[in-house]
Amino acid sequence: MPPVTLLLQAVAAGPHPLNGTVAEWLWLVPVLPLLGFLVNGALSLASAYHEGPSDPTLAHGDNHDAHAGHADAHGAHDELDHEVKRHRFAGITSLVGPGVLVLSFLLTGAIFLAMRAAGGGEIAAPFIQKYFSWMPVGDLQIDATFHLDQLSMMMTLVVTGVGMLIHLFSVGYMRDDPGYPRYFAYLNLFVFFMLVLVLGGNYPVLFVGWEGVGLCSYLLIGFWFSEKQNADAGKKAFIVNRIGDFGFLIAMFLLFANIGTLDFRGVQAAASGLPFGGAVVTAICLFMFLGCAGKSAQIPLYIWLPDAMAGPTPVSALIHAATMVTAGVYLIARSNMLFSLAPVAQIVVVVIGALTAIFAATIGLKQWDIKKVLAYSTVSQLGYMFVGVGSGAYVAGVFHLVTHAFFKALLFLGSGSVIYAMHQAYHHTGNHDDAQDMRNMGGLKRYMPVTFYLMWAATLAIAGIPPLAGFFSKDEILGAVFVRAEHSTIASAHLFGLPGSVWLYFAYVLGVAAAFMTAVYMTRMMLYTFHGPSRTGDKEREHLHEAPWIMTGPLVVLGVLTVIGGWLNLPEFAKVLGPVGMLDHWLEPVVGHSTALVVAGAPEPSSSLEYGLVGLAVLIAVSGIAFAWARLKPERLVPKRDAVPEEGIERMLLDKYYVDEIYDEAIVQPVVGLSRNLLWRGVDNGLIDGLLVNGSAYLARFVGWMGSQLQSGQLGTYAWVLAVGVLAVLGAFSMR
Repeated sequence: MPPVTLLLQAVAAGPHPLNGTVAEWLWLVPVLPLLGFLVNGALSLASAYHEGPSDPTLAHGDNHDAHAGHADAHGAHDELDHEVKRHRFAGITSLVGPGVLVLSFLLTGAIFLAMRAAGGGEIAAPFIQKYFSWMPVGDLQIDATFHLDQLSMMMTLVVTGVGMLIHLFSVGYMRDDPGYPRYFAYLNLFVFFMLVLVLGGNYPVLFVGWEGVGLCSYLLIGFWFSEKQNADAGKKAFIVNRIGDFGFLIAMFLLFANIGTLDFRGVQAAASGLPFGGAVVTAICLFMFLGCAGKSAQIPLYIWLPDAMAGPTPVSALIHAATMVTAGVYLIARSNMLFSLAPVAQIVVVVIGALTAIFAATIGLKQWDIKKVLAYSTVSQLGYMFVGVGSGAYVAGVFHLVTHAFFKALLFLGSGSVIYAMHQAYHHTGNHDDAQDMRNMGGLKRYMPVTFYLMWAATLAIAGIPPLAGFFSKDEILGAVFVRAEHSTIASAHLFGLPGSVWLYFAYVLGVAAAFMTAVYMTRMMLYTFHGPSRTGDKEREHLHEAPWIMTGPLVVLGVLTVIGGWLNLPEFAKVLGPVGMLDHWLEPVVGHSTALVVAGAPEPSSSLEYGLVGLAVLIAVSGIAFAWARLKPERLVPKRDAVPEEGIERMLLDKYYVDEIYDEAIVQPVVGLSRNLLWRGVDNGLIDGLLVNGSAYLARFVGWMGSQLQSGQLGTYAWVLAVGVLAVLGAFSMR
């Protein structure tokens, strides 16, 4: 049934089923993290404030004493083996920072239960809350509204649930940092903006959250900004995302110019009036995808995400698992009614997603930094999600978004526990080796058994081993692409003269190859980190141990979700495990019509084809793990300081195909050179300062000098000037 009909029926049926329920408190879900930001921000500012002396004449003496005290403290600092004094507001911050997320998650859970009780996947119309009129300008009527439907409900559960676990982990990971309240202020603000993004009732409100998470990523990636590398990484993320955001803005302008509304319900109702495959809807979707490529790190705008590792590890988990990078996938799923009308744009999304998946997977094969391996893994898995939503399998793409949030958060937080243990060991021995390089690890399963087993579960999940979560979601994406290559509106479209079916088969092959590489590089990470002999050092091994319970507890919860997460949307062949297609049924009111439009009434794939695709996916995953296990020998690995530099293809993969260097030479340096030579030296210094400002000064000075020469006070000079003037006048009249 068309979405317009559903909306009209819902309006005719009377009040919304969620009226009068706990859903009326929806506004409080994002407000709680905002309050946490305000409290922790105030604590951070209060700790930075230092009142000056009441008597200025005593300032010198006080400063001298303070300096002496600082020197004594520095000496004691060295005496106590770099003992760290915790922030004076650490206790309050540890309660407020994660506490607001716990409350937000509990409220979200209550709203979810109310939604299920009211009908769940049977509720056709969204629950809309309007708070005030934001931009009432002529035909442009934009309200500050929240939009609760099945898709936003699911995203809110993921953001608050996984975000809560990451906040709890952060208490143990960051509690000794001098910027502890500032860290939690930024983290709370990040979740607030992400909730605004997924709950916004129109594109401008969504865009507020979209820009907000971009701001918070800059603040958190560059959290340790005193080091230039970290500050540069924050700026890089901010600038690259602005390029994508330009595309999103153009898409909104085109939407309003051609449809006259930016409200989700209005766009959904008016989209059916756009010509199928027309230039307008295709342009809107392509510009929108440009924004998605920036936010969700797709080619060519993926370069900021690996550098996001400069921030604290829990920040990496939050960005990569539950918040910022999922925004682009959510935007396409939210705009499903537009993309289903633009098959050429869908082909572009699928192909870019597949190329990103294979490209990032190859880079992950040779990274040594444990967080960099996971970073390129995220880029690759995001490619899978775009293959799903781009091919019209919106549920499959969103399903992988959810399961990926579980196992990727577990992998990042697990790597955080490893880095925490390595730092603690190096701290006690005064070692300055790289605590994130896998060549300095090895054998950690003896010292961190809980982290070891949990990270192996996440590794098997992302590799696609059944019955873990990643197997079901990744298999559903690959199967959907393969089936749509024969029967779909995308298969009938053409891009660069080739039919869509060719592009979809191409994407499927790339997806399978990327799945094999995923199994290889993830197994490599586990082998070099936890297996084989320890390369940490004899003294350091004495101090290796499992992380505190506040860090290990969230890992256990994520481990359980990684194991059972696939039950959210079991396929037909796995019906013995539980109910089939729960997520399909849940999201039907949001994406059902658009999905049906893409598949164009094609029959369901046969059981033999389904079993064949599943068997191939499992074979690929097992082959990748077996290949890595047989080929890689941890006992042959040496610590980083003794390692021989890579050469050839290994060097190229380690240096990420020199993409950053190419961008620097082709784009950054020419822009800097143009700015320095033309804009600064030519326009600013030459034209504005030189010609206009200084030139006008020189002109005024010259005119003054001329006046001073004429007004000399010499009577003889005045007589000669008068005589010359008279002769000039007489000459002018006599020469007629």
